[in-house]
Amino acid sequence: MLIGAHVSAGGGLPKAVERGVDSDSEAIQIFNQSSRAWRLQARSDEEVAAFREAMDDSPIEAIVIHAVYLINPASRDSEIRAKSLAALTDALRLGDRIGAAGVVLHPGSQAGADYEECVEAIGEAIHEVLADTESCPLLLEDTAGHTGTIGRDFDELARLVELGGGHDRIGICLDCCHLFASGFEIQTPEGLAAVVDEFEDKVGLERLRALHINDSKMPLGSNRDRHADIGKGELGRGGIRTFLSEPRFESLPTLIETRAAATPATGRKEVRLAKRLRREGLEKRGIETAG
Repeated sequence: MLIGAHVSAGGGLPKAVERGVDSDSEAIQIFNQSSRAWRLQARSDEEVAAFREAMDDSPIEAIVIHAVYLINPASRDSEIRAKSLAALTDALRLGDRIGAAGVVLHPGSQAGADYEECVEAIGEAIHEVLADTESCPLLLEDTAGHTGTIGRDFDELARLVELGGGHDRIGICLDCCHLFASGFEIQTPEGLAAVVDEFEDKVGLERLRALHINDSKMPLGSNRDRHADIGKGELGRGGIRTFLSEPRFESLPTLIETRAAATPATGRKEVRLAKRLRREGLEKRGIETAG
């Protein structure tokens, strides 16, 4: 498992690597542009080359791009849809250039529109952006289940994969806070194992390409996406320990999106806490740790 933080790419892509190293990360996640603005950000060949050199010289093994929050491929508004597809295509093209493990996407929201039309619109969008890009995987993230959001359970995620053409570039990023908020009991090894079994049956473990680690400010089944620092929410250290030690999550980029992880003063502590909880969880399961 490659544990690391979501870091800022402010000042250029090589700076993101520097911040990842400072936080003791083995994988990092970035926004490819401002997370709450439509304006695309150009990246020169020189910047990309400097990033690749910095990655080669660092202990960081993977980078994941998170698509900006404004993107909504489910939208029936033509302007929003056009901007969404342009922004998502741009993220995937950068992913192609920097060798990203994937671009994480919140699948979309109905915004009052018909559910079936929105789901089909997401499938069409997936077809379009994959056709316009080369190799970077598109990772659909499960959502917390708030009314109107799409991707709230494994049936919905499987449907999106199918409507997207079942392309092998379509993957999934599971967020433990979102799973918990959607009503999945993941705090015990037995509960989590049953959830992973369901995912394997309905979506397929080969689709699971990344994880998000966040504690939850809200209780089980709240359907509210409110991240808390690790060990300071409803999942608690025990729940995070369980999630990080699930054997079928081995080798995945595992990104922390908490406030503490994003802050230079506390980022390293948050990453190291996650690594310690993983070791403790593995020991509790009787699984030997490497190194």
